[in-house]
Amino acid sequence: MIEDPTSDPQADPLADIKPAAVDWRLDGEAGALAPRSALDVLTNLNERIASGKVDEFQPIGTGFVPLDKTIGGGLRPGELMLIGGAQGAGKTTMALQMARNMVASGQATALYVCFEHEEEYLIQRLISMESALGQLPKKTGAVKIQDVKKEVMQSYSAAVEAGQRAKLGTNPRLRPSLERIARYGSNLYLMRGTATGSTIDNLRSLVAEHRGAEGKRLVLFVDYLQKVPVIPEPTDEAEKVTRIVSGLKDIALSLGIPVVAIVAADREGLKAKRLRNHHLRGSSAINYESDIILILNDKYHIVAKVNIEFNPYQAQRYRDWVVATVEKNRGGQDNIDLEYEKLFEFSCFDPTGRVTAEKLIEERLFND
Repeated sequence: MIEDPTSDPQADPLADIKPAAVDWRLDGEAGALAPRSALDVLTNLNERIASGKVDEFQPIGTGFVPLDKTIGGGLRPGELMLIGGAQGAGKTTMALQMARNMVASGQATALYVCFEHEEEYLIQRLISMESALGQLPKKTGAVKIQDVKKEVMQSYSAAVEAGQRAKLGTNPRLRPSLERIARYGSNLYLMRGTATGSTIDNLRSLVAEHRGAEGKRLVLFVDYLQKVPVIPEPTDEAEKVTRIVSGLKDIALSLGIPVVAIVAADREGLKAKRLRNHHLRGSSAINYESDIILILNDKYHIVAKVNIEFNPYQAQRYRDWVVATVEKNRGGQDNIDLEYEKLFEFSCFDPTGRVTAEKLIEERLFND
């Protein structure tokens, strides 16, 4: 009787694996092709686990609790998340807060490339954000975004009058936020995107050079996708967007990092009662290349009338919330509606959030 080796629970099925007898390789003009056998890949994986290199199996949480639970704990190396929404829905706010959360928790280093705002403006938003996040659920003492610049100027004026050099840290309202940012700020990199320098190739080279520095994983944020330059510029926007989204996905896969990109909506999406993933501006590659698509809609605009027809005052409360719909989730369940309270005066969301309980309009099938 031949004994089944799998009957021994202590037996290691990988112990006696030998490399493939034939090494497949093709060196061509455009590059080399070198497929590996499944056993070679499995052996390599086994060696990595044995040596403790398990980072790619540990998701990086976004800090938005219901969202992280929906997408399996967070983002993984090689994944591309797209955040879409109409103007003013909070795309930049959510992306910047995600970057802040990942860095503040010590999980990763983040590179935030923004084509619409200078680094100093993003810092002002972070200062306001920290003043609120440090006080939740209360917001006593939080500094509104429009007041941050005012506090900066007051600190400068007070120092000039006293004949001293102005220092932000001496401002009592800003000091708590500055102390919080100082704890993680060395691992959050902000960069103003340009129409000539911030190409896919340059972003790839930058990330490749600094990926894994100081033993931390890296997450790339792009705000926003359609602004990434393609040189020479294609005449067709669909072709341009295809190249960009394919390039970002290639960065994620080849360098083993998560990538988060904001995507603008097209004209039809801006006019639609409810924005969906097919309203994202560009090409179908957006839907094919991405692993996760998150669409933001103001709750007030998409809640079904049945929820407010007997209580019109309830409608005013919906204005304070954004519905974040997981439209695509390659690693789990999709079409999940989550909602987060807007704290836009402090440039952030309440990250606790919840699953949306009310009935929403469903433009895929009908309008309510």
